[in-house]
Amino acid sequence: MSKINYLGQSYDLSNGESLLDFLKQNAKKDSKDAVAAKFNGTEVDLTYTPETDGDLELILTTSDEGLEILRHSTSHLMAQAVRRLYPNTQVTIGPAIKDGFYYDFDAEKPFTEEDLPKIEDEMKKIIKENIPVVRKVMNKNEAIEYFKKANEPYKVEIIEGIDADTVSFYEQGDFIDLCRGPHVPSTGYLKAYKLMSVAGSYWRGDSNNKMLSRIYGTAFESKESLDKYLKKLKEAKERDHRKLGKELNLFSFHDEGPGFPFWHPRGMVIYKAVESYIRNENEKRGYVEIKTPAILNEELWHRSGHWDNYKENMYFTEIDETKYAVKPMNCPGGLIVYNSNIHSYRDLPLRVAELGFVHRHELSGALHGLFRVRAFTQDDAHIFCTEEQLGDEIINTIEYYLSVYKDFGFENFEIFVSTRPAKSIGSDEIWELATKSLINALDKLRISYKINEGDGAFYGPKIDFNIKDVLDRNWQCGTLQVDFSLPMRFEISYEGKDGKKHTPVMLHRAILGSMERFIGILVEHYNGKFPLWLSPLQVAVVNVLNEQPQIDRVNEVAKALKDSGFRVEIDESNDNLGTKIKKYRLQRTPYTVIIGAEEVSSGKLSIRTRSSQEIKDMDLNEFIEKLKKESKERMNDSIFTTK
Repeated sequence: MSKINYLGQSYDLSNGESLLDFLKQNAKKDSKDAVAAKFNGTEVDLTYTPETDGDLELILTTSDEGLEILRHSTSHLMAQAVRRLYPNTQVTIGPAIKDGFYYDFDAEKPFTEEDLPKIEDEMKKIIKENIPVVRKVMNKNEAIEYFKKANEPYKVEIIEGIDADTVSFYEQGDFIDLCRGPHVPSTGYLKAYKLMSVAGSYWRGDSNNKMLSRIYGTAFESKESLDKYLKKLKEAKERDHRKLGKELNLFSFHDEGPGFPFWHPRGMVIYKAVESYIRNENEKRGYVEIKTPAILNEELWHRSGHWDNYKENMYFTEIDETKYAVKPMNCPGGLIVYNSNIHSYRDLPLRVAELGFVHRHELSGALHGLFRVRAFTQDDAHIFCTEEQLGDEIINTIEYYLSVYKDFGFENFEIFVSTRPAKSIGSDEIWELATKSLINALDKLRISYKINEGDGAFYGPKIDFNIKDVLDRNWQCGTLQVDFSLPMRFEISYEGKDGKKHTPVMLHRAILGSMERFIGILVEHYNGKFPLWLSPLQVAVVNVLNEQPQIDRVNEVAKALKDSGFRVEIDESNDNLGTKIKKYRLQRTPYTVIIGAEEVSSGKLSIRTRSSQEIKDMDLNEFIEKLKKESKERMNDSIFTTK
């Protein structure tokens, strides 16, 4: 007999009694929402039978951990359904991922979208069978022999790579899968799921290996949550920046340059507006700007550490029998510029910005509109400072980030401190000092954060800024990295108060990250209905009838607006008014000014916003002043709807 502490009370547990048995007897209501548990801090199945005394904490379906377990179990459910329907299919791996799960199969022929309903129906049958999910442990060598006999070469390969004497797997009826767990007690626990899509994937993510067939899906604790998620997905699909980019004539992609966006005139308006904004904000905060070459000697990348840690993502070329690399990052160029001059402690902090165009190789299957490209502009800056100045510089920079996100309409965000990765440079002492400096700054600003273990850059820890869009999706944009290593590698220095040479600390700073990706996020966040200051076309001026007084007034109003600095288009065609209004509504133009006989007579303007059918009457000068205010204050909504 053992004792269990649960919710402040102590209970006796009979020998052989599982946690699920205990819950059914003592906390039946809680057992309905639990999918697993923590016993003395360790995640276990609800079918786990304790052999010692311990503390019990339930993992509920409403928690992130519980949802992950639910999705992982649904992945196994899907694999079982696939094996029933397609017995010759070999299974590989099927993890839970953000918003769902996937499973990779070595199938006789790749799965298609048309196969998914059939697989879902089979999953439903397995759920109705309410098959117990049983954890078993096997000797490693026995497990290898077992899966060899079962003709599961992928499982054999995985087991051979496990550094342990035993391995665990889960059995549910006629299906067995290698897994650490935990999992739900039975298939009947899985209520709400949806298979989403199919894709190709290479075994182990290596393009030299066999192409597998991947099925993506999602699962939730209830049908209501699933329906809510699917509705959000549908809206996200309607906001897809690739779709809107084409509809709004902003940018395009072509086979002649996969992964390299072609910017159209209207897209360039947004691009230049974002670029100008960053330049102006940098200048306000004491940054100077530089520009460094796109191609630099290969030796430089050995020196910086990129060769050892980033080579697979780089492009290379040869000029006059000398090897060069196309820069994937701007940092080494910034260090060369710093070393071009002698620096004193009086020069620090030195804030150096570069809107640098970089190239990074991505597999063709990973490319995704503006979100994943092979060439992009990074709004980089490198701050060189003393160790004494480091804390203040980090604080000032964090405040700068939050100000920028607010100006672009992002009020909610998550912050992560990413620590030392497996592939890195620098000593343990340097990494500890750098990591503490980031954490201390966030603590001083009273900003909450999470630790993201092992996700730092190879040269230093970083703060990752994840902004949340209108659909509650998180986007990792900004990074702030502390670097003690590269300054030492490049032997940069400044003369201190003592007259001796010292090595400055280097802060790597990118607020938007990739400008291309950030613009893609803006397109989806606003559904193409950009704030006035970002809109490619800000005002359309149209006539009601093809009469000269109206045409003259249209041109007069358009000129006044253009002279005031606004982007204006006129439509004095013979199209009827409804057609003209529809055209600019589809283009998401913030304002359409309508000029008819009455407007010519009164001198006033009839103004229609893109979000309302209501017509506002206003003098031209008053309209211009309101537009100036809306643009200057970077309002996210029309000034006519802002109270």
